[in-house]
Amino acid sequence: MMLRFKNISIHARLLSAAVILITLTTLILGWVGIFMISNFVTKRFHQRIDFMTQYLALNCELGLLIGEKHLLQGLVDNMLNEDDVTVVEIFDPDKKTLALGKRILPGPFEHISKKVFSSTSQEPIAWVGGTQKNKASEIIGEVKITYSVHGISELINAMKNQVLVSALALIFISCLIFHFISRSLVAPIVSLADTARKVSMGNKNVRAAPGTTPEIIRLSQAFNNMLDSLAQGRKTLVRTYEKLTRQEALVEVGKFSMMIAHEVKNPLGIIKSSLELIKSEFNIPDNNLLISYAEEEIVRLNHLIESFLMFSKPAKPQLAKVNLNQLVEQIVMGFDIQSLTTGVKLDCRIPESKFEAQADFDLLARGIGNIIKNACEANDNNGTVRIDVVEHYKMDKTPHKWEIFIQDQGPGISQEQKAKIFEPFFTTKSTGTGLGLAFADQAIKAHGGNIRIESPEIGGCCFCVTLFSNIREPEVLKAYDTDINS
Repeated sequence: MMLRFKNISIHARLLSAAVILITLTTLILGWVGIFMISNFVTKRFHQRIDFMTQYLALNCELGLLIGEKHLLQGLVDNMLNEDDVTVVEIFDPDKKTLALGKRILPGPFEHISKKVFSSTSQEPIAWVGGTQKNKASEIIGEVKITYSVHGISELINAMKNQVLVSALALIFISCLIFHFISRSLVAPIVSLADTARKVSMGNKNVRAAPGTTPEIIRLSQAFNNMLDSLAQGRKTLVRTYEKLTRQEALVEVGKFSMMIAHEVKNPLGIIKSSLELIKSEFNIPDNNLLISYAEEEIVRLNHLIESFLMFSKPAKPQLAKVNLNQLVEQIVMGFDIQSLTTGVKLDCRIPESKFEAQADFDLLARGIGNIIKNACEANDNNGTVRIDVVEHYKMDKTPHKWEIFIQDQGPGISQEQKAKIFEPFFTTKSTGTGLGLAFADQAIKAHGGNIRIESPEIGGCCFCVTLFSNIREPEVLKAYDTDINS
């Protein structure tokens, strides 16, 4: 039984309670109203008959005194014209019928009689206690009226039926109104339950409707805040998992780098020295194709080893006051020298003013240099790479934020690639190591800055590096240590 009750919805419970309450209240009020009205109508009805009987007794006094039966019969006939009167009788003091009138009416019937007194026998006597007393009046006759209560009974029954019909109509209308009110109150709860069901089925983006009442609004807000907290918790878990994955990758890189350092770097040095001895001993010219290929591969492998070692064990930034604009100019100068062989042109717009910040010159130069190098490679070593430096100032004209935009003319980066571009070993090049941009991201974050990627309308890809002038060394080192350890 309890289980069945639990399966009843809130709307059904509210509606059932309202129907029972409204029905009982209406029926009780209707019964009390019928009782009071029927008593009032019945009392007035009997008072009317009593008044008519008293009126007849007063009018027939003269006829009784002179014994005029025709006069008495006329009074009887007049009385029969009244509603509900069925028999009228007038008696003498000896109970002898002097006048009689009848008519047929449906029953049931009731009777009322009045004595007829002689008014001449009422003589005043002495005052007693301040009130005048009369002598006992002489009874000269009696009148009796028989009347039907069928009409008043029908009237009361009709009133009961009308009250009952009105009560039923009131019950129906009240229940119908409460049905819509209850449904409007329960509908937000049902919607909230549907939202919770969708969330349990895996739809994490759904949110509850705001509702129309203050209580439902607060409940919806609390439910949505809970979902937002869960979503934020999931994002935090994802970021934590990504950091753990990156940490594992860094550990593997460190292990691999140490292995390369011991197992590959020394043999590469021996191979390079042996090639130098062979070239010297056999007088091999520098432009020998096979020897050049071998030397280039040795240099490439040595560079790869150094990249692994640099990324796996990054040095802590040694902060000092650095002019960021001058730093970019020196980086561009080095690439301009290389452009004689690569064919890439750097189109630079660097302010002549100073923008000083606490930074590690070498670490930051390698990071930004890796981004410019990546842009040159995206251009397939031709075309133009545009570099724009923008300075931002506070209201008091003090330098605050520094940005460098590095835009290439390459094929661009997809949304999926943007999410992975700074991950170790992720690369779109056949000969890349996947560590250049990862190191750049690490170096920029070590200075309290950030890197974002934009997709210009003209095509290609634009890397935006943001740094701040008010970097304090303890904060930078703490952030850098956190990033490395994570």
